[in-house]
Amino acid sequence: MSSTNLLRKLAAEAVGTFALVFVGCGAIMVDQQTGALGHAGVCAAFGLVIMVMIAATGHVSGAHFNPAVSVAFASIRKFSWREVPGYALAQCCASIAAVLILNMVFAATTPTVTTLGETTTTLAWPTALGVEIVLTFFLMFVITAVATDARAEGEMAGVAIGGTVAMAALMGGPLTGASMNPARSLGPALIGGDLSLMGLYVIGPMIGALLGACTYQWIQRCDDAPATEAGGCC
Repeated sequence: MSSTNLLRKLAAEAVGTFALVFVGCGAIMVDQQTGALGHAGVCAAFGLVIMVMIAATGHVSGAHFNPAVSVAFASIRKFSWREVPGYALAQCCASIAAVLILNMVFAATTPTVTTLGETTTTLAWPTALGVEIVLTFFLMFVITAVATDARAEGEMAGVAIGGTVAMAALMGGPLTGASMNPARSLGPALIGGDLSLMGLYVIGPMIGALLGACTYQWIQRCDDAPATEAGGCC
């Protein structure tokens, strides 16, 4: 792969991740300021921005926007391990840049806003870890289905993935913030000055994404296996 082509992919990942954090965390901050969005509105913001950015950049970079997704795709040989560090760096830098700009905007206009969209939890660490694993499992299961299975409706990938993000946020948001994405959590945590929970938001999504990708791949292989194959694969 040429360096120019890789640079274009990294730029697409950076733009998509920037949009995700800017719109999603921005919605949290706007809701704290005005109360106009509510929990459902914030969840919708996250789902919608994922949907539109997949449509805009999916054909360029694959629209990962998430280091856990990049690692999971590489683990099932749907993505090059050599590109994972670059993708992760682009995603994390974009997240940090988005929160820096949000912080400047809201600090200048609304000093009373006290959140940067951090993902936090009041659950015990093992329980919160389990929630993040399960939510990310569902997300990666859907992503793997629409991205790797030719029988899936590829045109609906953005809707399916964005809908999964919104669904997970509706249920899991009050529990753990429904991060499912180390990059999404890194920007607010770093700029907010509290990295104490980053282990949770790295380990949980990584485990969940790996399980989700491997599970769908196993199901896909079972479905493709001839019925007469000795013993089958399931």
